[in-house]
Amino acid sequence: MLIRTLSALECTKVLTANRVARLACARDGQPYVVPVHYAYADNHLYAFSMLGKKIDWMRANPLVSVQVDERGEGRGWRSVVVNGRYEELPDQIGHKLERDHAWTILSKHADWWEPGALKPVTPPVSDSTPHVFFRILVEQVSGREASE
Repeated sequence: MLIRTLSALECTKVLTANRVARLACARDGQPYVVPVHYAYADNHLYAFSMLGKKIDWMRANPLVSVQVDERGEGRGWRSVVVNGRYEELPDQIGHKLERDHAWTILSKHADWWEPGALKPVTPPVSDSTPHVFFRILVEQVSGREASE
C-alpha cells in the first residue's frame, strides 16, 4: 500500500466533492465528535444544526477540526483534516448576507436540510428559528491518500 500526502488543491477537491464530515469540538478538556452535512465554498464549510451540545460547545470554544474521507479502489482511501474556526451566522443586521449565502450554498444539494431535523423556513427569517446556520473557516488543511 502506498500512502502519500495530498496537495492543498487535492484537499479542496475532496472537500468540494463530499457532503458528510465528522466535526470535532472540545469543551473543558473533553472532545466531542459528531457527523455533519456540509457544503464547501469560499474557504469555508457551511452547515446548519438544531440547538444542542455541538452548538453550545462551539460557542464556548470556536476552535474545531473537521475530517472528511472517501473510499477508493480496493483498500484505497483519501482523508482530509481541516483545522478551523466556528462562525455562527445569525439572522441579524451585519450577518444577513452571510446567512443568505450559506442558505444558497447548502440548498444547491438535494435534501440538504434532512440531517438538521426540521426543514428551515424558506429563507430563514427570524431569530426564533430553532436552526443555527454556521460556517467553519478553513485555517489549515491536510490530507493523505492510500492506494494499492
